[in-house]
Amino acid sequence: MKLNSTYKQILTISLPIMLGSAAQNVVVLTDNVFLYHKSALEFASIGLIGVFYLIIASMGYGFSRGGQIRIARRYGENNKEGIGKSALSLFFLELLFACLVFLFIQFGAEHFFAWFISNDEVLGKCLDYIYPRSYGVFFSFTGLAMIGLYTGIARTSFIIWDTLLLVFVNLVLNYCLIFGRFGFPEMGIVGAAWASTIAEIVAFIVFVIYMIKEGAFKEFKLLSHLVPNLENIWSMFKLSMPIVLQAVMGIGSWFIFFSMIENIGLRELEMSNLIRNVYLILSVPCWGFSAGINTLVSNFIGQNQQDQVFAIIRKTIFLSLGFSLLIALPTVLFPEYTLYPIFGSEDMSIFDDSGNLFWVLIGIMTIFSIGGIVINGLIGTGATLVGLYIQGSLVIFYLIVAHFVINVYSMSLEWAWSIEIVYWLLITVFSLLYLRSKRWYHLSV
Repeated sequence: MKLNSTYKQILTISLPIMLGSAAQNVVVLTDNVFLYHKSALEFASIGLIGVFYLIIASMGYGFSRGGQIRIARRYGENNKEGIGKSALSLFFLELLFACLVFLFIQFGAEHFFAWFISNDEVLGKCLDYIYPRSYGVFFSFTGLAMIGLYTGIARTSFIIWDTLLLVFVNLVLNYCLIFGRFGFPEMGIVGAAWASTIAEIVAFIVFVIYMIKEGAFKEFKLLSHLVPNLENIWSMFKLSMPIVLQAVMGIGSWFIFFSMIENIGLRELEMSNLIRNVYLILSVPCWGFSAGINTLVSNFIGQNQQDQVFAIIRKTIFLSLGFSLLIALPTVLFPEYTLYPIFGSEDMSIFDDSGNLFWVLIGIMTIFSIGGIVINGLIGTGATLVGLYIQGSLVIFYLIVAHFVINVYSMSLEWAWSIEIVYWLLITVFSLLYLRSKRWYHLSV
């Protein structure tokens, strides 16, 4: 089962993943937009708790990416039974992780958030959101296992429709439950949590129905491997865990960064939350191409065509940079027009106050759209531990610099956000150095 390295192949795989891999971003963004129009307190609170939930979601997505890499390798080897075993191992791993996350939120969330959040009102709103949201992790994570399967075998078209359904259900329920429309109670941030949870349940059920009708259970003998194979699950865990830790450190550094901003003041937290939401919108192309390159690189190594990896990375960088700047430039240069339908209100002062931050965001998006592809090309080779070492050391660098910029020298938000540019630039350099060493040529996954 061979893929090719053409621009058309890259786009065929990556475009649907742009929506699928961004599902949690879109859900959190929808929550943010509605709560922006609800109250300043709830908008500021969702900025903090939204980052935390993205950490949780990114962990599930990290396991999915590890499974995707292994499934793509088996796909390149034309090993259908291996695909089925890998898919079931991924499903059991995601289910186990969902149970652990649910228990942590239910019994440890209050104590955990109290360490980071000094404002009691913000803390209360964060807890109001995360408790109902925790029930969705079972459907979200096991749904990511299904996405990992279909991404690994390069059948990504249905991911578009399932993601659109997820976003639509979440959008409608957000409007009804946050503001109390059509006879529903007005629940504010609690309503946002239940809207997202219900949307994930609906999307999961529809995906399962599609898999049954499409014949995936029969093709990959999924029902023949229902007894968990602990050896395969452990092997999948070891491959995926570095990716999970990368995601935790990457987005976790945002959570700590936002905690530092929260200590400055509520207005600064609102401004940073606005920029973060725009960042989430603009990062969709890069995340889609990043997931696509995981599949392509692993598939080509499975075909023993390691010499094609750099060509794939180069072409994907070109597409990622082009798509990212295509949506970033008009959004950042004219935010009062492009973002008004989403964040517009009678008081538009937050756009004026955040003007310089939008210029910083242009620099971030340029470097991120390159660095995100390079490090995910590295991860696609199976060198997940190397990726962890690179990103982990640079996250520590990021937080140390952020501490001095924000807490010690009390520099502006523009300087604080500019650290992100340096962070992605260094990730690009170190990832390229490893790829050029060719030590990944014969890694097994």
